Amino acid sequence: MHAIRAASAAVLGLTALTLTAPAAFAGDSRHFEVSVSPSTVAAGGQVTLHASGCHGDTTVSSGVFDTTVIRRDSGSATATVDRDAKRSAVYSVTFACKHGPTKNVDLTIAAGRPDTPTREPERPLTPAQRGVHAGVGGTAGGFDLQKIGLGAALVAGALGSAYSWQRRRSGDHDA
Repeated sequence: MHAIRAASAAVLGLTALTLTAPAAFAGDSRHFEVSVSPSTVAAGGQVTLHASGCHGDTTVSSGVFDTTVIRRDSGSATATVDRDAKRSAVYSVTFACKHGPTKNVDLTIAAGRPDTPTREPERPLTPAQRGVHAGVGGTAGGFDLQKIGLGAALVAGALGSAYSWQRRRSGDHDA
């Protein structure tokens, strides 16, 4: 009979841990940073797309250039703006992190059309490097004390309930 009680307590504890696990893996958009450089470009010009903080590939789409994928190990990609883009228009550029958040940035099309496309800057503007996020098991985003406290409270409540339940049931059979 004691083995059944111990197994029940273990299952209850694992259930509590399973219910709190999704909070640990939830995407955090505060660390997903994106940019388009330059933010104003002539039709037919090139833009450099930057994304950091995504643990997978980032898909970038807009109505003014073909869909582009930024590989997680590169951090940037280039796209050529359509020559028939409407001058002085503002287009939304959508950055979608695989298994994570989505962010939008505006891209303005300049009023004039150059004879040659806009060139990529000599020194690409890359976001600050924060090091490799490999092997840290999801802790790279930092600690959220509120989530840790909630998880600890749930586990403590589950263990306390299992203990109380076990004590109550053992008291019923002793009489």
